[in-house]
Amino acid sequence: MSTATDTSTEVTRADICVVAVAECFRGDGEIIGSPMGTVPTIGARLARATFEPDLVLSNGESLFFEGTHRLGARPDEFAAVGWIPYRQVLDVLASGRRHVMMGPVQIDAHGNANISAIGDWAKPKRQVLGSRGGPGNTINHTTSYWIPKHSARVLTAAVDMVSCIGYDRAAQVGKAARFHEVRRVVTNLGVLDFESVNGAPATMRIASVHPGATVDEIVANTGFELIVPADVPETRLPSDEELRLIREVLDPRGMRLREVPA
Repeated sequence: MSTATDTSTEVTRADICVVAVAECFRGDGEIIGSPMGTVPTIGARLARATFEPDLVLSNGESLFFEGTHRLGARPDEFAAVGWIPYRQVLDVLASGRRHVMMGPVQIDAHGNANISAIGDWAKPKRQVLGSRGGPGNTINHTTSYWIPKHSARVLTAAVDMVSCIGYDRAAQVGKAARFHEVRRVVTNLGVLDFESVNGAPATMRIASVHPGATVDEIVANTGFELIVPADVPETRLPSDEELRLIREVLDPRGMRLREVPA
């Protein structure tokens, strides 16, 4: 899929997904951004390089860095401006000053996500990453998700294991979940967010559809009922400067195209 900007520069679906991910971090200010995976990393770095300059990013380990770096840069290429030990990361995330973007293998209508195992817990069919920091992340600070292939197998009516809590479970926890926010789910078809109807726990809603995709396509590939507004906008295209940063600075090798083919 490709479309065109006003300058007739072709824009791929992967470019649009990167911008949609970057928009997840808009307004965050000076907090730790923790993108996991190819498109989330490019998107977070794009946000920091453009409209969210105070976003704090690490090199994937314990060093914070300044500047704009390509995906896959060596550790010695980063200009380190700070260091944070693992213990202090836990202190920061517990205060709500972090926004993580993860990739679930399953997610339901309320944003409960599975990153651990597929199938019955006693004898799973497949083991994946494991819950790791998922429970603490989702109860203590903002979380978004990236799904490179939108399908009903991933966006499913019920997850096999709750590794990351959604709005229904957060409501049951009460005050302990005061920093809980599942902000957005970005997929190769569109952007989803959450809306509460009549005071009920928030459920997933179509926020925008990527150019070249359709609302019907999103609905057909989702395993639960989505909130569908009467007027669903298109996801915005990257500006010329954003496109230059994506292609020439952040991802000159085109790694994003492996996750979202053109």
